[in-house]
Amino acid sequence: MFGRGVIASVYGRVLEQAGHEVEFYVRPGRAATYGAAIDLELADMRHRPWGRRVVERWPVRLREELEADHDFDLIVLSVGHHSLAEAAEFLAPRIGRATVLVFGNIWDEPLAAIGDLPADQVAWGFPQAGGGFGADGVLRATMLPSVLFGTLGTAPTGRESAVRTIFREAGLRIREQPDFRGWLLIHFAADAGMHSQGLRRGVLADLVGAPGDLRAAMLTGRELLPVLEARGVDLSRHRLGLLPLRAPAWAVGGALALATVAIPSARHNFEAHADPAAEEPRAVCRDALAEARRLGIATPRLEAAEHLFARAGTG
Repeated sequence: MFGRGVIASVYGRVLEQAGHEVEFYVRPGRAATYGAAIDLELADMRHRPWGRRVVERWPVRLREELEADHDFDLIVLSVGHHSLAEAAEFLAPRIGRATVLVFGNIWDEPLAAIGDLPADQVAWGFPQAGGGFGADGVLRATMLPSVLFGTLGTAPTGRESAVRTIFREAGLRIREQPDFRGWLLIHFAADAGMHSQGLRRGVLADLVGAPGDLRAAMLTGRELLPVLEARGVDLSRHRLGLLPLRAPAWAVGGALALATVAIPSARHNFEAHADPAAEEPRAVCRDALAEARRLGIATPRLEAAEHLFARAGTG
């Protein structure tokens, strides 16, 4: 697992439980800071509709070096999209024979986003889990029973099929997204809407139970649909996924507000974003706005929030 973040920790535990040997690569000097265990409170939704609550101290193995001659079979790369280029640059000369699962948000063209990582050793997926580390160091997270996978216009390769098997044998359902590039860009646009409104309020966690703010987030995300079309996304292939952005915003805002109060997994996914200094929300908004401007598409709601996410000295 590349890093010891939320997604790496949640799925690392699941894969270890399924019989795999799991290690976490962390930056030099971080192992002593992190310690040899993760304190975990997890709502595991794999086996029961209401979830199974797991509370444990999970011993983990951390490493601060990754040599090119390692014998890992799979490297799970789940980092903020703004860190993906740096992570890919680090891994490219150290990939060995492993498959790299790129497991998170992407806004650049996927093959460009992975830099020099060999495309024939890369698999594409998206986690269905969320949460955060509290001030007490405890990881509080929810993991849904499925994981999303896709390809870039071809049938899954042998490596990609093997990755799916690993997750399936860990008790997770596999959901295939035929137009994975389009899905990634749509998800990113929706995130930009959410994060822009979260930054207006302070953090995304402040949107829990707030219908007006969630309505505004939907309207901001809707502004980015022409950007997706200009990038060649066939929106007709994603009618269901686009429903929250296209349905009446007042209705979606109200439904989401109720869900974030009444459904623990939805609430936890928002409450995990409680760090006002986090860079990923700002990077998501900044990059979405930059692409809209590059394409000459007006996004007045996102532009009005630019002062909240512009880099120092710009905007």
